[in-house]
Amino acid sequence: MPLAAASRKAVAADDHRAPRSVAALLLLALLALTLFAGFVALGTWQVHRRSWKLDLIARVDQRLHAAAVSAPERGQWPTINRDRDEYRHVVVDGELLNDHETFVQAVTEHGPGFWLLTPLRTREGSVVLINRGFVDARHRAPDTRVAAQFQGSVHVSGLLRFSEPGGAFLRHNDPAAHRWYSRDVAAIATAQGLPAADVAPYFIDADERPNPGGWPIGGLTVVHFHNSHLIYAITWYTLALMVAGAAFGLGRYEWRLRQGGAGES
Repeated sequence: MPLAAASRKAVAADDHRAPRSVAALLLLALLALTLFAGFVALGTWQVHRRSWKLDLIARVDQRLHAAAVSAPERGQWPTINRDRDEYRHVVVDGELLNDHETFVQAVTEHGPGFWLLTPLRTREGSVVLINRGFVDARHRAPDTRVAAQFQGSVHVSGLLRFSEPGGAFLRHNDPAAHRWYSRDVAAIATAQGLPAADVAPYFIDADERPNPGGWPIGGLTVVHFHNSHLIYAITWYTLALMVAGAAFGLGRYEWRLRQGGAGES
């Protein structure tokens, strides 16, 4: 059969198809309305998320460029929170407890290695974990960076960060084996035998001030917030428009079927 003839036959058969029942159309309309409302709601939620993310980025940027303040002391610990205080530029004075170092696996612009976390005992007797920076495998041993094993009082400047409990994706911290994949303040304090009540619920990423001998390397904090909410919103709104267009097309088609049937009778 020639292609043109087959096409005309298919169109003719379609023109004589019986209209869907009212119940079927109501069911399809309900489905379309549900999908349309759902996609619009998801798009609107992403718009609100984008607004929240842009506000967060602006607030964090303001903290990063603000003058340094004293790190929260023991009496302030219950009042600090991530939304208001993370990435705040802080300073703290005290003594590094170099015999309680912890190494957390990391990958930086310098390659694979470890974050070097050292407790610092403040003048008031509390303990703050200091992420002194990055060391590679060759400089993990303290005797390879003796010049930076400071004794006595030190002054630390850096960014306030909140605990990272549990570990990394598919990689759980194993304190017994000294394998750490995240900077879990409470777990590290426990593994190092530090009194939980004395340990601050945050740690400090030391700034880029160079250490004698070059290790550890501070100032490698990456401040980046994934922000694809606009793309997600456009996607959801586009799907909503596609559902509306499909519903309109189906409604128009069913209306023409009924009009054709009414003309033949």
